[in-house]
Amino acid sequence: MRQIKSAVYQEIFFYGIAAIVMGILVGALDALFGEVLILITQFRGHHVAVLLPFLAIAGLAIVYVYQKFGKNSSKGMGLVFTAGNKQDEEIPKRLVPLVIGGTWLTHLFGGSAGREGVAVQIGATVGYTFGKKLPFQDAKKILLVAGMAAGFAGLFQTPMAATFFALEVLMVGAIEYRALFPAAISAFAAAYTSHFFGLEKFSVDLDVAVPVDLAFAIKVIVLGIVFGAVGGVFAKLLKITKSWMAQKITDPYRRIFVVGVLLTIVLLALHMGRYSGLGTNLISASFQEGTIYGYDWVLKLVLTIVTLAAGFQGGEVTPLFSIGASLGYWLAPVFGLPPEMVAALGYASVFASATNTFIAPVFIGVEVFGYDTLPYFFAIVSVAYVFNSGHSIYAQEKMKSDYLQ
Repeated sequence: MRQIKSAVYQEIFFYGIAAIVMGILVGALDALFGEVLILITQFRGHHVAVLLPFLAIAGLAIVYVYQKFGKNSSKGMGLVFTAGNKQDEEIPKRLVPLVIGGTWLTHLFGGSAGREGVAVQIGATVGYTFGKKLPFQDAKKILLVAGMAAGFAGLFQTPMAATFFALEVLMVGAIEYRALFPAAISAFAAAYTSHFFGLEKFSVDLDVAVPVDLAFAIKVIVLGIVFGAVGGVFAKLLKITKSWMAQKITDPYRRIFVVGVLLTIVLLALHMGRYSGLGTNLISASFQEGTIYGYDWVLKLVLTIVTLAAGFQGGEVTPLFSIGASLGYWLAPVFGLPPEMVAALGYASVFASATNTFIAPVFIGVEVFGYDTLPYFFAIVSVAYVFNSGHSIYAQEKMKSDYLQ
């Protein structure tokens, strides 16, 4: 018995050490990626009319590099999920520079995309590589999850949300709690490391006072249904659009070029690149009493789906934050609630719905908007999670609906 306990604690010790090293490494890579992306975003903002016309050319370069050097790296997040569920044996290290470079190009030339996909793939690659070096059963899967947590935390500096995001998203309904300890350590290590290297955290002091009564509860339920439906629609449409484009234009070069040209025309016509990039401009406007149009969230949703379905690189989470925040800001007067409050609720709950996760979005809410908001986010996310129809932007092996049958 003592030998068994000793072996268990030895395994935990090695996971902890590996998690610290992974967190520092991934946090540093996240800081580099994030800082350069900020500079790219600022540069594009000042030269959008010059850069956007070259979006299709940038797309061709992305496809060429992936075709020439990527091998199975083109699977992206799908590769992470299949590796985590033991279907693929390798996550190639070349995935890291390819996904970073492809995302920088997408953002420089105005594609509407996110960034978390890069961070999570960086973390997963590092974690999987570390896991292969340890002699413990399921070490690759456990440290892959820890790496995913580090990637998310290093980029957004929300380590608690990142920990549960990695635990929840790999397989809905079967949380890998064995990975909790190394995931938490790597997430906090990555968040502190990226902050040390200068990457700033987005946060808002949500100082609003709303009476919690029956009327408020009804409003939260209705808003949760709306946000849940929007997140579910985003996830469903993304899957349908990717499949439809792949069938209609089978050549990836032609697909990304044709769609890139169309995106250039549309993005320039719609407020000169307002919907390019991450969508942080919409997030800022939602919390700083800026200009938000009633159609902002719709256009950001559609253009992000088209950008990613065409083959451009990036992620979905930050655009989801912007979709939820701008939709919430627009809906606030209808419900007679403070705009910044409803924007915050949309920020977390659309993310919850589209990713088919529950605990992580609650922590996103409290880590970004303050711990005193926990009851609000728990309530809104609960409703949104139920009303997303079981869809997810990620290629999870087990969906929520599978466990309800």
